[in-house]
Amino acid sequence: MKQKRMTLKGLAGILGVHPSTVGRVMDPQTRHMVGEEVRQRVLKEAARHGYRPNKLAAAMRTGRSKLVGVMLPDITNPVFPPMVLGIEDELRKHGYVVLMSNAGDDKSQQRYVVDQLLARQVDALILATATREDPVITHCLEAGVAVVTVNRNEDDGRVSSVANDEALGMRLSVEHLVALGHRRLVHLVGPQQVSTGHLRKVGFEEALAAHGLAGESGVVDCLAYTREAGKLACDQALERYPGLTAIVAGNDLVAIGCYDSLRARGLRCPEDVSVIGHNDMPFIDAVHPPLTTIRIGLHEMGIQAAQLILRRLQQDAPGVMEVRLRPELVIRGSTGPCATRSVP
Repeated sequence: MKQKRMTLKGLAGILGVHPSTVGRVMDPQTRHMVGEEVRQRVLKEAARHGYRPNKLAAAMRTGRSKLVGVMLPDITNPVFPPMVLGIEDELRKHGYVVLMSNAGDDKSQQRYVVDQLLARQVDALILATATREDPVITHCLEAGVAVVTVNRNEDDGRVSSVANDEALGMRLSVEHLVALGHRRLVHLVGPQQVSTGHLRKVGFEEALAAHGLAGESGVVDCLAYTREAGKLACDQALERYPGLTAIVAGNDLVAIGCYDSLRARGLRCPEDVSVIGHNDMPFIDAVHPPLTTIRIGLHEMGIQAAQLILRRLQQDAPGVMEVRLRPELVIRGSTGPCATRSVP
């Protein structure tokens, strides 16, 4: 026969304490309100009887599920796990649990995922899927749910966001290459419907102008932040700008695609063409040559996004906050002094 589940009142009766005492101990946010001796007794007895708080009942009582939905565009992209880990680490401190979904880039699919998360009574949403003009954010706002975007933001700035300082990142990239003697640079720009692609392109062009290189360098569209798209864009760059000596890739995966393109043409990195990435995703230092890149604090970005959503939930503050994290240049083996190479 299946054993009856232990209840809060039942556990309180065994311990000889008020049910509210048990409730406080079982909630990480209120546990400190109970003395150490009683706290340890409650936790020990709860473990012995397999007691678990009834989250559904608590949600009905408080109006809060302690669930936060996190929506990703591509779970296979290595930049997102550290970001989600940061979100989880911070939310867990406050008794929240993450429901994560890989929603892709299709807006109808993203809206479906949002509706499914809302149906499960999430208290808030953290979106890594934002585009510059995003109907899904409109849908979330109309539903009255707290929203924060992470890594990307929309043009209108209707919700709080945490993102990288893209202009600074591109300035660091260009300054590094210019210091190595490069004057013919090409940027493989990411998708322009997302803020990362757009702002990195703008930042690259501004950095070129500051060094008087606008006439000698250029950009090539990269249709996605993938290795495959990076190879295709690099192929096009080498055809369109045969004298290029350095490539500023839209992200690290695009940079790996550049390696594929250069290798297929018998070109060496960095002896013939220097390559610099963006993000410093996990294990990118293990490729050959190790990739010079712009490091973004991915874990910190997740923490900051969680803190913004907690502030929104705990203070119910309607104000919009924009957090911009400062990137740093990480110099490895994929960039080197400019050398004149023969162009077929």
